[in-house]
Amino acid sequence: MKRGKPCSVSTRVEAYLRCMAFEVKGTLKKLYDQQDFPSGFYKRDFVITTMEQYPQDIKFSALKEKSEQLGRYGEGDVINVKFDLRGREYNGNFYVDLNAWRIEGSDQPVAAGPEGAQAPAVSAAPMPPVPPMAPAPASDDDLPF
Repeated sequence: MKRGKPCSVSTRVEAYLRCMAFEVKGTLKKLYDQQDFPSGFYKRDFVITTMEQYPQDIKFSALKEKSEQLGRYGEGDVINVKFDLRGREYNGNFYVDLNAWRIEGSDQPVAAGPEGAQAPAVSAAPMPPVPPMAPAPASDDDLPF
């Protein structure tokens, strides 16, 4: 994950967006149905699998009109998500949400994961001969220092 540029912006809103913004690229693993609330508020959750040495599944929320950006993508697509952290307290418990505010497609092809992984290409050519190692000089002290 990348973090935004250092905070040196004049307006408070711009500072908040630049200092608290993160981004991650991954494969869209799960796209949940949109949740509509009586107040008119709506959101859509989704999960992406990161493209790191040790992939992780991360759940994000896209609020209101940002959830409409998800309609362009399907499970298995590689996307880049820009998000910020939201925290709140409710009944003495603390909660953290990852609020996606920009979702973009990526031109990067999907790498095969562990489940559908293809074996790397292996050459059928024989290994070249390796010359034998020279014997170590005999000495009373076998420590190298």
